[in-house]
Amino acid sequence: MASYIDSVPLSGIIRIRDLMFTLKDPFRLDQGDVSFDSPETVKSAMARAIAENKTHYVQTAGIPRLRELIAAKLRNKNHVPIDDVEHVLVTNGGIHSLYIVCQALLEPGDEVIIPDPEWPPVAGNVLAARGIPVACPLRESLGWKWDLDELRRKITPKTKVLYVNTPSNPTGGVFTRADLEQIADIARSNNLWIISDEAYEDVVFEGEHVSIASLPGAYDCTIPFYTFSKSYAMTGLRLGYTAIKDAVIRDRAKKILFYTASNISSVVQWGGVGALEGPPTCIEDFRTELRARRNLFYQGIQEIDPPWSEPAATGSSSPSLSWRMTEYLIKQGRIGCVPGVDFGANGEGYLRFCFARERKELVGALDSMKTLFGVHV
Repeated sequence: MASYIDSVPLSGIIRIRDLMFTLKDPFRLDQGDVSFDSPETVKSAMARAIAENKTHYVQTAGIPRLRELIAAKLRNKNHVPIDDVEHVLVTNGGIHSLYIVCQALLEPGDEVIIPDPEWPPVAGNVLAARGIPVACPLRESLGWKWDLDELRRKITPKTKVLYVNTPSNPTGGVFTRADLEQIADIARSNNLWIISDEAYEDVVFEGEHVSIASLPGAYDCTIPFYTFSKSYAMTGLRLGYTAIKDAVIRDRAKKILFYTASNISSVVQWGGVGALEGPPTCIEDFRTELRARRNLFYQGIQEIDPPWSEPAATGSSSPSLSWRMTEYLIKQGRIGCVPGVDFGANGEGYLRFCFARERKELVGALDSMKTLFGVHV
């Protein structure tokens, strides 16, 4: 296994972080981290847990109160038909949920159809479990969604899983209920599993977020996972969860959870209790401000006219246009971003900017960008 890991790539985001740390006063639009502080309900619950010495080993699958609250949230908000709190496993962030699910579900050589572009750890975790990621393009002309006929053509006798990510990271595309009904039908008719990544469930500005496991019969073949990171601004605290109905898969996942973490930080779990016991007002407050930041940044990008073109000299020998542009913006403008190709071949020619930063940072990045491209500020 040790040498096999050499073949699993590390996301280019790590390289970008290293570049950003060499800059003075950078605009950190490269990292998908909201600038909000965790709500007081979270911080006070964690402080109380420390004061009450809740700093010892706890149950591997999660403290009972948190699992109860998560199960209730999944039933009432996501409409996932969980009938037993044992389905819930608490993890060290969403990426840990993805890891334990891939390890518990995949056999060597199993194919997993993933969106392209997609959050880089998806392909990495499939590979780490000795699976084979198979990219299926998200089409910008379809609102960054799959062409479902194209998806069907990707299925082979080796296909084991469809990886569904809505809202999408990095594109922001959202599958409708009708889309998900068709995807669930495709999975059922081909005897496939669905892994449902719902990290951005609360960052939907138009329309609704639909959990595919809520559709009739879909939870039987779907493993959804979630995180507190985006909804409660808890990125650094590392708290996520998954729900697994199948007892065999769940038992495997619980073993992997134990062998990788023993148990998730007791204090952080009590912070999760505080989040779910408290009022959900922060979620709507965050969403309202994020919508305003999106509009501000999008308007600024539109003001860069004529459309962007590659600078004559970027100082990069990379064959990738998106990497050359990324390095140019970082080195010449102190503007953090991520090349689209890092999310998959279909992302080439695009850049990802995180607009969840403070407004002043967004404005600073836009002004720097306009200077680089000769737009009067």
